[in-house]
Amino acid sequence: MLRCEDLVLRQGAFSLRADVVFARSKVTALIGPSGAGKSTLLAGLAGFLPPASGRVILDDVDVTEAAPGKRPISMLFQDNNLFPHLSVAQNVGLGLRPDLRLSEEEKNHVATALSEVGLAGLDMRKPAALSGGQQSRVALARVLVANRPVVLLDEPFSALGPALKDEMLDLVKSKLVAAGKTVVMITHDPADARRIADMVALVDAGEVHAPVATDVLLNDPPAALRAYLG
Repeated sequence: MLRCEDLVLRQGAFSLRADVVFARSKVTALIGPSGAGKSTLLAGLAGFLPPASGRVILDDVDVTEAAPGKRPISMLFQDNNLFPHLSVAQNVGLGLRPDLRLSEEEKNHVATALSEVGLAGLDMRKPAALSGGQQSRVALARVLVANRPVVLLDEPFSALGPALKDEMLDLVKSKLVAAGKTVVMITHDPADARRIADMVALVDAGEVHAPVATDVLLNDPPAALRAYLG
């Protein structure tokens, strides 16, 4: 499991507190108003933002002081974080080796991941030659090859149209969750949570609330969530 133990994260005057557990091999959606601290939480979990206090525990291992690259955590960003001068295969290969000195076995692993996300035959293209949906698939393939147990989604599909976004969410469910990953995703749309999330955690007023079963929370939302959803 992924546990925030009395975790306090600060950015300027803003402070976020989290004392919650994210269930292993489940999808937990973070929902709440803009500026509530959802991205701040992911930055803390990934190691990009050192905590003011508290700990981040993964399967009973304290990773609070670990550098981002040393944590067993992958992250999908809003802009997909692709390198424009690298090919599709190279961008995916970064998930295996930052120096891109891949063995034949690793190259085959990259090719398999591209096939799994529907990009077979596009390995030599550059990101600029791809559609937005295809770029998102490249980023997802990189997460697949990295094979880390926790995946954080910072609204990587928010710029896509509804049909493409649903398609990408379904890929997350069929590829990451089926592989046993623990997924924590930010969303502003309750329909996204209903589509793939097992649990939803409300983030509001500087606090991350304990995750609740998706249908239970969204069918009878607390006052703060009702105010946000309108």
